[in-house]
Amino acid sequence: MRKYVIIFVTSPVKSVDKIINFLLEKKIVACINKIENVKSFYWWRNKICKDKEVLLIIKTKKKLLDRIIKEIKKIHPYEVPEIISFEIYKGNKEYLEWINNTTI
Repeated sequence: MRKYVIIFVTSPVKSVDKIINFLLEKKIVACINKIENVKSFYWWRNKICKDKEVLLIIKTKKKLLDRIIKEIKKIHPYEVPEIISFEIYKGNKEYLEWINNTTI
């Protein structure tokens, strides 16, 4: 069984630090990479939209995923935030142990 996941979350620039700090302070994530200047193009309410966003790449335990989704939705400004996850198939054993030991 795979125990770890990577989660992608996009956010408006003004909200991203609040999301990062909120998740880290709860110790439900081990690490968040913040990739700035993401240009997103998407359909919303029957029209094509474009926005400047930030992409968060979050590493955590798989068992915390449902809680993380709920927590992000509490504070994320979007009506339908992008929160998608991928299982980590394999990785540096010491790094995966660090994720395990860093989160609750």
